[in-house]
Amino acid sequence: MEQNLLVYNSLTRRKELFKPLHSPFVGMYVCGPTVYGDAHLGHARPAITFDVVFRYLKHLGYKVRYVRNITDVGHLEHDADEGEDKIAKKARVEQLEPMEVAQYYTNRYHEAMAALNVLPPSIEPHATGHIIEQIELVREILDNGFAYVSNGSVYFDVQKYNEAHHYGVLSGRNLDDIINNSRELAGTDEKHNQADFALWKKAQPEHIMRWPSPWSDGFPGWHCECTAMGKKYLGSHFDIHGGGMDLVFPHHECEIAQAVASQGDEMVHYWIHNNMITINGQKMGKSLGNFITLPEFFAGTHEKLERAYSPMTIRFFILQAHYRSTVDFSNDALQAAEKGLERLLDAYNILVQLAASLPKQTDLPAVTLDYVKELRQKCYDAMNDDFATPNVISHLFDASRVINSIADKKMAISSEVLKALTDVFELFAFDLLGLKKANASAEGGSAAREEAFGKVVDMLLEQRMKAKAAKDWATSDLIRDRLAELGFEVKDTKDGFTWKLAIK
Repeated sequence: MEQNLLVYNSLTRRKELFKPLHSPFVGMYVCGPTVYGDAHLGHARPAITFDVVFRYLKHLGYKVRYVRNITDVGHLEHDADEGEDKIAKKARVEQLEPMEVAQYYTNRYHEAMAALNVLPPSIEPHATGHIIEQIELVREILDNGFAYVSNGSVYFDVQKYNEAHHYGVLSGRNLDDIINNSRELAGTDEKHNQADFALWKKAQPEHIMRWPSPWSDGFPGWHCECTAMGKKYLGSHFDIHGGGMDLVFPHHECEIAQAVASQGDEMVHYWIHNNMITINGQKMGKSLGNFITLPEFFAGTHEKLERAYSPMTIRFFILQAHYRSTVDFSNDALQAAEKGLERLLDAYNILVQLAASLPKQTDLPAVTLDYVKELRQKCYDAMNDDFATPNVISHLFDASRVINSIADKKMAISSEVLKALTDVFELFAFDLLGLKKANASAEGGSAAREEAFGKVVDMLLEQRMKAKAAKDWATSDLIRDRLAELGFEVKDTKDGFTWKLAIK
């Protein structure tokens, strides 16, 4: 907690020094998926972004309670309270119970997140498990005069709220513009004006998902769940609320209005939003039908993919851009990320091998402890500047060049400095950026398996060295050629050998 962390607050539109409300405790709420289909690349971005935030805050010594919700009811097809519930529609099409759909895709989401090395949140509440809390939120807003009942549904009175507060404080929108730009929608005659949003919707006879309430049998509006669950698990005031930039309006704007209307002030201190993944310059999303799911990326089965991409390639691809910048999908960009990741992992593997047998020191220029300390601080400075992961990666690339110079006998390094350099690499590449030590194309193995795997390759190459020493060229060439067939690149050095498993 000695580091001065600056975060960009979407609410104030500037970078601010991070000061938790109740240090050392930090409360962070991030909007999770609506579980009616497989997660796509757009879902991976907030998951990875806030995983890095979670990791870094914990590293700084904070006790972080990270809440990421599962939306399994109330998210209608259109933001203006129109259309079917997305999960109910999927259930109807596939002739399943809605909770079967929600459970199946929740499980699939967890599998994808684990593959991306995204840590699980502290709490993962479901909207359907918090209907009581959402009903109570609606009751409070009604009691305070900022909502009205219409034909069994309850709507937030945006115009009345705007007279006392500012609706649009997060998005910068003006209420008159919102009203003027609203479309005429079927069924909106229940509302006082088109900018009003549903807090509770009366269920039509054919609607499967419904709960009893003081106003009707129905279901909560989509915006209610995050306000209700954020308050339940993090209190009436907490530090960070995160999500994609596409949620700023209407979802997060409505969350702020609900909080102020129910308790008199805002809940959230810092609003953090990641930018979007685009494809041909257009937002990637299920509603636009231009998405590629994570399982399709991992298997290479989508028509837009030239081949499969490992989860770590996807993670590295996302981290190469600042979280507030857009990232445009292309096969070229993914393949460049794949090569960049391979460079970092190769450098780390060289460090590990150097630790086993240091070269004899000569009059070569030496890597100093001051260099490593400077590298560490540069990486910290990047993380402290609003989680600038591309700058961290750039500094690690610089370190990789130094490591390669050591391996090529152009620089020398002592055991003490080598350990310090290895520690910096492990801290920032693996602990904070969340990359895996295993080769990018070798997912799923345990650390113990990976270590054993490396020892077997080393043993084979040691046998090859013995064969070379005995001038048994046939055996030496056989071991090298067979390893090459399996995808291993072996490089003979002055003091022995190095190897890597090439990405296919």
